[in-house]
Amino acid sequence: MILSKYVSGYKDMAWLLLRLVVGITFVMHGSQKLFGAFNGPGVQGFAGFLGSLGVPAPILFSWIVSLVEFFGGLALILGIFTRLFALLISVDMTVALLLVHVKNGFFAGAGGFELVLLLLASALALATHGAGKWSVEDMMKKELV
Repeated sequence: MILSKYVSGYKDMAWLLLRLVVGITFVMHGSQKLFGAFNGPGVQGFAGFLGSLGVPAPILFSWIVSLVEFFGGLALILGIFTRLFALLISVDMTVALLLVHVKNGFFAGAGGFELVLLLLASALALATHGAGKWSVEDMMKKELV
């Protein structure tokens, strides 16, 4: 109870921090897939990986995942279309968790689902909460009223 008195005024800042960290994470991972940045595979390399997993239409899904991660991350950073992109990212992370990571156990260092689960939960929280204060969505709402 005593602690809540001191931290309750920081709820908006906590949502902003979550949005920024998740957004930056997805911009970075999306840029690896989309542009081949940071030693990433690029769209073709990622499509090859998806094909090796038996994903149908791997080129198509490589483009979809790459675009969702990169532009979804940007949208989260800006706080625009937050619920939509957070939901799309949640689907992305659910597929990654089930198709790639769950078989490797919990810990991320062994290719496990630790990080993917954390990103999935964070995206679901943003999908249910929305952008919050200090976002393009909030600024637009204020200008329309």
